[in-house]
Amino acid sequence: MTLILNEEQQLLKDSAKGFATDQTDLGKIRESRKTATTAYVDRAQYQQMVDLGWAAIPFPEELGGLGLGYAELGIVLEELGRGLIPSPLISTVVLGGSCIMLAGSEAQKSAIIPQICDGTRLLSLAYQESSRHDPYAVLTVLESKGDGFTLNGSKTLVMDGGSVDELIVLARSSGSAGDRNGLSLVLVDPNAAGVTIKNNLLIDGTRTANMTFNEVVVDAEAIVGEIGAAANTFDQVMIRASVALSADMVGGIQTAFDMTLEYLKVREQFGAKIGTFQGLKHRAARWFCEVELSKSIVLEALRAIDEDNDKLIKLASACKARASNTYHLSGKEGIQMHGGIGVTDEHNIGLYMKRARVTELMFGDAAFHQAQFAAAGGY
Repeated sequence: MTLILNEEQQLLKDSAKGFATDQTDLGKIRESRKTATTAYVDRAQYQQMVDLGWAAIPFPEELGGLGLGYAELGIVLEELGRGLIPSPLISTVVLGGSCIMLAGSEAQKSAIIPQICDGTRLLSLAYQESSRHDPYAVLTVLESKGDGFTLNGSKTLVMDGGSVDELIVLARSSGSAGDRNGLSLVLVDPNAAGVTIKNNLLIDGTRTANMTFNEVVVDAEAIVGEIGAAANTFDQVMIRASVALSADMVGGIQTAFDMTLEYLKVREQFGAKIGTFQGLKHRAARWFCEVELSKSIVLEALRAIDEDNDKLIKLASACKARASNTYHLSGKEGIQMHGGIGVTDEHNIGLYMKRARVTELMFGDAAFHQAQFAAAGGY
């Protein structure tokens, strides 16, 4: 596989890079700390992304999409990651949109996907119930009641949870926590009776929400897919989310490296540019290799989604593990090579370190995906 962009993809990259350059405002991340418990999505900025066609990239043309793939969506996410620009593309397009496309009924697809494409509906997937990624540790219960169902339980760290128009909740119809069987996906109105939302702000400025569901009434038409058989769909959604987030991470990794490399060229100590010091040269060279390896595996994994590659599970886990480790390295090296100024809140390199610490844990950290990779290989 040739790991280079074709002409159309390069044009998309140039467009996304121009948008990201104009829209990058790292001061907004610092300002967001003042409203830590308030849900917020910049709808005007997101509408610009929608107008550029980004929300429609991976969906079929008959549903209002562009009929492209994750290779193209990853290009956009990488450029947004360079500027730490928040958007509901992952929560709405990747998490919510994938659930509907993979398991939704024709009625659900025709009602929801066009609204995702035109930006009028934001979605998110509420699946996590513990402080770390543990996909099958689901205790939220979906019980049959009359002609419909009731939902009881709680979720944590729901991406953009306080801002979305609709939630897709992973719940348990049977079995116990840790079981792969017995999981169901259900559409829930966040304003429905019995839904309680508490908004949070992570250290990198990401907006998430903790949620509780108390006797929430759900119609039978709101079930996405087959009752008790959502595990395969959920696994595929997590694969897509892991790779898409990795693309975002690569953008931040590249910017942290570029920012630090520029600093090495201008900072002087002992009458010389610190970039001439052999020890820092070696560290920068190693860092550069890690950046390039991460970019390659992310691009291959994105294409594997589009091609439904039979090695997708291993590629996705290798991709997220590599991106997590490289972003962690980038945050650490960026801070250390900037010296004293790097640990100040005023310098932007610290914002990339914070982003690294959050994203390396999302959808599973390096250790989780290394174990997944080993299991997929029969170990």
